[in-house]
Amino acid sequence: MHGEIAAESKPQRPRVARNTAIFAVATSLSRAAGLAREVVASSYFGTSGPFSAFTLAFQIPNLIRALVADAALSAAFVPVFTELLEKGRKREAFKLASTLALLILIGLSALTALFILFAGVIMPLFIGKGFTPQLTDLTIGLSQVLFPILILLGLNGLVVGILNARDHFAIPAIAPVVWNLVIIAALVLLRPQFSGVNEIYAYAIGVLIATFVQLAMAIPVLPRVGFRFEFAFNWRDPHVTQVFRLMVPVMVGLGVINIDLLINSSVGSMISAEAPRAIDAAFRIYMLPQGIFSVAVATVLFPALGRLVARRDTDGLRKLQAQGVRTILLFLMPAATIMAALAEPIVRLVYQRGAFGSSSTQLVATALVWFSLSLPFAGVNLLLTRTFFAIRRAWVPTGLAFANLALNTALSFALYKPLGIAGPVIGTAVASIGMTFGQLWFLRRELGGIEIGSLFSAFLRIGVASALTAGVSYLVWSLLEAPLGVSFIAQLVEVGVALIAGGVVFVLTVLSLRVAEARTIVDRIVTTVRGRNG
Repeated sequence: MHGEIAAESKPQRPRVARNTAIFAVATSLSRAAGLAREVVASSYFGTSGPFSAFTLAFQIPNLIRALVADAALSAAFVPVFTELLEKGRKREAFKLASTLALLILIGLSALTALFILFAGVIMPLFIGKGFTPQLTDLTIGLSQVLFPILILLGLNGLVVGILNARDHFAIPAIAPVVWNLVIIAALVLLRPQFSGVNEIYAYAIGVLIATFVQLAMAIPVLPRVGFRFEFAFNWRDPHVTQVFRLMVPVMVGLGVINIDLLINSSVGSMISAEAPRAIDAAFRIYMLPQGIFSVAVATVLFPALGRLVARRDTDGLRKLQAQGVRTILLFLMPAATIMAALAEPIVRLVYQRGAFGSSSTQLVATALVWFSLSLPFAGVNLLLTRTFFAIRRAWVPTGLAFANLALNTALSFALYKPLGIAGPVIGTAVASIGMTFGQLWFLRRELGGIEIGSLFSAFLRIGVASALTAGVSYLVWSLLEAPLGVSFIAQLVEVGVALIAGGVVFVLTVLSLRVAEARTIVDRIVTTVRGRNG
């Protein structure tokens, strides 16, 4: 039996590596398009009150999406769906997915209708004294336009879960690129149709159209991966019950980052009308490396973790999970230190144009420095949480998430007055770090070990290399800034050369310190290049 498992596992390694590479490249394009969207929007609206109104209006449906649809549904659905397929029960798997599709359509449509009716009561609960009555009314109106995306994202989460379980990652990864491009087009074309503070409605309408396009791209792929929709509505199906039972803890486990964002924005609205948007703008830069690396690793490994659990291969599960954590640290620790060292020049390069001035840059850079502290921990949390989901122990990260949300809320409210915009972000960073150590401690008990020695060794070695990388990057940037100036091209050269110099130092350092994952990646690149040249 063990030999059979080993034989089956070997072909998965290149497949997992290939899928991770595809997902990472597509996600990189998505994040780049998302950054372009943020640049265009910021050039129009800066960190103004209307943009903060949009930020809050978007975060409420986005939070509910994270809790009851999309990522939460996919995370609970994929293990059950994958297990049925692994056992050859394809018809049951298809009936499960079809029943869930109908339940999502009915349930989320009702929820959307209720919110639109009561938005005037719900939205003011999240708005602080920094907002004027006009901004409060604008926030309510924007939320009513945006809330229907909940239905579309719920269906999209199910479709993406089916595609991922069938090892298809390309379209789900490319669709967000199109999503961002559609929003940019809507901003450019629709904004002139509005005036004053209502110009921000062009952004909301663009998000709604883009979300529909994203779902429309994924649905036609289902027949290509062998999925057939069956008109099934057996909500008493034990597999449906199993998915919803798994979803209950997953809601908080995966929704924690969205709850953190809402806390940040709500507390920010107590500081000023600009603070919610400034925090969100910093978060968008912070999420760039997170989305490229940790989301790619966690998403691609999740079905593989589920298969190992189905085969009861605990050793394989432990090794794959630890390898994923070390890989995430390898990419996100240097990203975090560079982000902290070059926060102001990065924000200036990305955002400072049009309505986005130097005062906005200072606000966003302050938030970015503190966000960077949590970057590697937040990335690791994604994989650890999915590991708990795969082994059907979802209540563990849920309990930890509740505790850390309470910590985040307490710190945010305690620190926003003395520290301003840094206060709520520090609360998020501390909570994220606590979540990581809590999950590692419990996962060690569940798996009988988590290769803690190799993880700690990798953390120390990568930490040394990352600190050296940040120092070199900052030194190179500071040497170039004075002679080159502050034009866009000059800033691009200054930051670009600093990042390249830091990257070279990091690669040389981790290789000299014998970080295994770094050597593996370099060897694969060399093998690929030689294979193409040969």
